[in-house]
Amino acid sequence: MNLKTLFAAAATVAALAATPAWSAYPDRPIRLLVGYAPGGPVDTTARVFAKYLGDKLGQPVIVENRAGASGMIASDATAKATPDGYVLGFAASPTLTMSPLVQRSTLFDPRKDFSLVGLVVDYANVLLIGPQVPAASVPELVDYARKHPDAVSFGSAGIGASNHLSAELLKKQADAPMLHVPYRGNSPAMVDVISGKITFMFDITSTAIPFIKSGKARALAVTSRTRNPELPDVPTMIEAGLKDYEVVGWYALVGPKQLPDPVRQRLTEALAQVSSDSAFRQAMTDGGYTINAGDSRALQERIDKEYALWADVIRSANIQAN
Repeated sequence: MNLKTLFAAAATVAALAATPAWSAYPDRPIRLLVGYAPGGPVDTTARVFAKYLGDKLGQPVIVENRAGASGMIASDATAKATPDGYVLGFAASPTLTMSPLVQRSTLFDPRKDFSLVGLVVDYANVLLIGPQVPAASVPELVDYARKHPDAVSFGSAGIGASNHLSAELLKKQADAPMLHVPYRGNSPAMVDVISGKITFMFDITSTAIPFIKSGKARALAVTSRTRNPELPDVPTMIEAGLKDYEVVGWYALVGPKQLPDPVRQRLTEALAQVSSDSAFRQAMTDGGYTINAGDSRALQERIDKEYALWADVIRSANIQAN
């Protein structure tokens, strides 16, 4: 046997030895890292998703909460995990498109340091005002802010939070004075919207709907391009006159960089199966979400586009690192 033949035989043996390892994936439970505390919308959605993903993969998918730094602790752990498919991340869009910019993080580059599997769901925010605010529409709110420069304030879950930047984008596009009041979470901000201490806030549809239906808060607009089925009478921000305003958050499945192709393909197939499962789709619709079966390329495009958008907003608003 000559040297060329020997090398070819060795390569064939190596390939055959490697193939069964990945063809058996997964052969043990998978950990799904979530960057937020138990009980919140990201966590509850991740747990529903994990159950269905595990069913499709034939192995348990166990949610592991690593809260802190607006989800960045979990995302950093995902990026630095062994790339074998047994540690994955359930990523919320603010963690990959906002938080690294606000915090000037060097933990990871969201545009380069992950193997992107695909999108899971989209979600929109709702612009909420208290019952006592003298505005029945977004144009009226903007007009009121211009006529009363010190009167309009908005709350958020903290500096650099999704609803903070959503309001800064409104402020920028409307060219109207509005004061930011940061809180430690959405709940205390909502209390002050209802009581009239602050004028408005943006909140995720699933948590905003109960306040709207009870009459404790009023919805002026949703941030998606189309109206939300749960709020059919509430216009979009585009319909309200802000033609370039569209903010749609998302959750996605990601893994560490350099996932083996067979592993990524298996996860892609399983994600597609989850997305087409009627029970999962109904559960997400009931939660105020929209199924988004976008693949890794679609997810990469979303990250790149939104990263650039929020970088511009952060610069314009002169938002400083935490």
